[in-house]
Amino acid sequence: MTASNAGSKARKGRRQRGFTLAELVMVCAILASLSLLALPVVKFTLQRSKEMELRQDLREMRAAIDQYKRFSDHGLLPVDLATEGYPKDLDSLVKGIELVGQIDRKVKFMRRIPVDPMTGKAQWGVRSYQDEPDSLSTGGEDVFDVYSLAAGVGLNGIPYRKW
Repeated sequence: MTASNAGSKARKGRRQRGFTLAELVMVCAILASLSLLALPVVKFTLQRSKEMELRQDLREMRAAIDQYKRFSDHGLLPVDLATEGYPKDLDSLVKGIELVGQIDRKVKFMRRIPVDPMTGKAQWGVRSYQDEPDSLSTGGEDVFDVYSLAAGVGLNGIPYRKW
C-alpha cells in the first residue's frame, strides 16, 4: 500500500462536515419568507403601541383641563369675565396659575405638554368653548378639549383627529 492510498482511505473513513450550497440557499430562502410574514405583525404592533400612547396622552391632558376647571369652579383660580373658567391654552397648564388669595403660590396641572406619538411634535389641536363643534380652528380661550393633529385613521377605523 502506498502512502497516497492510505491517505485517501483515511479521508473516506472520516465523514466530512459542513453544508452544501443548496442547503444554505434553502435556509436563507426560508428565513427570508418568515421575515416577510412577520413584517406586517411588527408594523401592526408598532402602530398599536403608538395609539396606546396617544390615548394615554389625550387622557392626561383632558384630566388636567378638567382639574383646572374644578379649581376655577371652586374659586381657587382667577376667572376672567366672559369666560367659562377653562384654561386659555395648554401652556397655562404647565406654567401654572397663582391661587386666589395666596401670594407666590402657583398650581401646575401638568409637568410638560406630551409629544404626539403620531406626529412626533408637541403640537395639539384644541377645541375652545367659543368655537363651532366641527371647527378645526380655535378662538383661543376656554380650551375644553384637545385632539391629535395627525392625519390618518386608527386601527379602530376612527380618524386620529376625532379621538
